[in-house]
Amino acid sequence: MPARSSKLFRLALAVLALALAAGCRGSAPDQPGVAVSALDAASPAATETQAACDLCEGESPGPVATFTPAATVAASPTPQPISAWLSPVLPAGLAGVVELAEGIIAAEDAGQATYRLEPGNENPVGQWVYALVAPFPTVTDGVSLAELQNAWRGENTGPFAGQPLFMDENTLQVFSALWGTPAATAFITLPAGVLDEYAWGYQPSWGIVPFEALEPRYKVLEVDGQSPLRKEFDPASYPLTVPISVNSGTAAGDEPPAIEGLFTGLPSTNRDPEKMTVVVMTGVTALVRATAEIMARKGALYPAIDVRDILLKADITHISNEVPFAPDCPKPDPWMEGLKFCTNPKYMALLKDIDVDVMELTGDHFGDWGRDAMNLTLDMYRENGIPYYGGGYNEEDARKPLLIEHNGNRLAFIGCNGKGGGYATARGIFPGAIDCKGDWMQQEIARLKAEGYLPIVTTQHLEYYTFDPMPLLIEDFHSWAQAGAAIISGSQAHQPHGFEYYAGAFIHYGLGNLFFDQLNMEVPTTSAFIDRHVIYDGRHISTEPLVIKFIDNARPRPATPEERRDLLQKIFQHSLW
Repeated sequence: MPARSSKLFRLALAVLALALAAGCRGSAPDQPGVAVSALDAASPAATETQAACDLCEGESPGPVATFTPAATVAASPTPQPISAWLSPVLPAGLAGVVELAEGIIAAEDAGQATYRLEPGNENPVGQWVYALVAPFPTVTDGVSLAELQNAWRGENTGPFAGQPLFMDENTLQVFSALWGTPAATAFITLPAGVLDEYAWGYQPSWGIVPFEALEPRYKVLEVDGQSPLRKEFDPASYPLTVPISVNSGTAAGDEPPAIEGLFTGLPSTNRDPEKMTVVVMTGVTALVRATAEIMARKGALYPAIDVRDILLKADITHISNEVPFAPDCPKPDPWMEGLKFCTNPKYMALLKDIDVDVMELTGDHFGDWGRDAMNLTLDMYRENGIPYYGGGYNEEDARKPLLIEHNGNRLAFIGCNGKGGGYATARGIFPGAIDCKGDWMQQEIARLKAEGYLPIVTTQHLEYYTFDPMPLLIEDFHSWAQAGAAIISGSQAHQPHGFEYYAGAFIHYGLGNLFFDQLNMEVPTTSAFIDRHVIYDGRHISTEPLVIKFIDNARPRPATPEERRDLLQKIFQHSLW
């Protein structure tokens, strides 16, 4: 081979070796993301290339491939785990159900956390509602926020001056975080399960409890005119609403908090209006005598002018109309003799106007005008979409409970006539009110409770013109409480009676009149009650006794604060505490 050709051949081999070496280095599988650098001058391929060039003896071998060094790419950093911190002053009811989502690490302190769940309104994700409470037989209806916070600082002002606020330890921590540390004499902490016992044992007393801890032995006090029991309640402006926020920790920098995927079971509130049912219970309605005469002159809707809003705001409005409608009912006479009553059918307009949801038929006078009038009355209720109980077309119909489901609450209304005899005519196929006689009421109450209903029991019973509950009433009411009733309400009383808590039941022995003409009697029948019961998430949590005062023989109105205080003081003194 000629010398020149031999040199060119060796040069070609060197270039080939150089290309192979570069290809092998660029495909190293164990170094992802690392680029091939310039050829190492000390590599064998580079040495052979230099030797080949030396053999060229100054002769140009032609163009040679040039390799440009690639920029070095740094390895991706390992993602930092997301951590969350649950504040130790979260409301206990919230802290007990919320958990960290899968993959979220629990931070030991707030400074190390990516995110913090804590009281505050920076990035709200929920709110926890508290209530200011007192024992049920408390006359005071509310305080101002200023009075409450003055008491927190130890200043003895307001209706509970000098009385410490009772609460559990968690509630103290929550409000200390919001309002600062209270004065040493401003509070007393006790286990949650004994707060009501303390409240009743050291009256007058007041305290702060979470909404979910409400029960009927407490009276909920307004704060700045607001109560969480009201349907028009605005939690955003209520002083005892605690906002809950998810905030970014230092590990998250300035990034906004990402709520999704951080927690499981995080409730938005402990007061969901979609779980609440308001039931208003009333006393005697009898559109007869002077009441009917006034309606004839002033219109069928006249009696409810001042209490209509109270009745309409309820989810379920109860009326106990004792008297049947009859087309041949005589013109009303305020001075009529005897007690055989009927009502003109045109006065159904009043019941429609106040939107009656539940009609009780246990009254003494349902059978006064005979079988045809009772059947007509039942037909009219059906035609107007007013369900009834405590009486019916026959004995079987009269014994049926009225079952209602509202906002997840299952309510069972059941009632009977405690006088019996001619006052309770539903026997066999004959219509009328149903007799309480026997133990069928107790059996039905127990069955309904076992099936998940909240039994609400009402009765037309013996009538006494006294504030004190009488022994025969107490005997029957206690038997229904022991069977499992949640609420027992006496529909028979013309003069209101006292209250009692017995065997887990809230008992009001008699509410007084709603629409009936007993204004000018020599006994206290000028005032009465409309009881506003609040049911939440399947439990009876509170009752607000609203006081009404009669301005004539047909029309009640809400009582003034002084009138309300006067009746409450009397009734509480005659209650069975």
